[in-house]
Amino acid sequence: MPAESTSRRSPYSRLLDKATRILAMRDHSEQELRRKLTAQPTFPGKPKTDEDPFTPEDIEKVIAWCYEHRWLDDELFATRFIASRGRKGYGPQRIRQELQSKGISRETSEAAMLNCEIDWQVMAQEIAERKFGEPLPTEWKERAKVQRFLLYRGFFMEDVQGVYSR
Repeated sequence: MPAESTSRRSPYSRLLDKATRILAMRDHSEQELRRKLTAQPTFPGKPKTDEDPFTPEDIEKVIAWCYEHRWLDDELFATRFIASRGRKGYGPQRIRQELQSKGISRETSEAAMLNCEIDWQVMAQEIAERKFGEPLPTEWKERAKVQRFLLYRGFFMEDVQGVYSR
């Protein structure tokens, strides 16, 4: 019986429900939400439903509704994403790349990076010490391993070199 009632609902209201479910889980950028809304789920072994497909106009209306009700905000998303990834030990280069892949403009990500209160060099030091122990290895081969690890995590070379200049 519930399947009948949902199929009688307009595509817009079904799409709005889908958007609110997606955004209730975690913050998304506009591009991420748009991609998820346009994806038509298919389940193996389940017959395709006769529901009306979502139109681009419905998607635009839902995106506009999400902005209007402040469920969607790329600047706030970027700020929270930087804080989250920073807590997980990733550096600014990697975070910028991830923001770009999520559709955040360079201007928005740079503004969020400037406003974040993370000291990347201190963070690089803490991560290196957590991974390799204190004091950090000074032998060339082991030191190169520390540097490669921090570069992989997305820290700038200046921050990586600063770990050893303290």
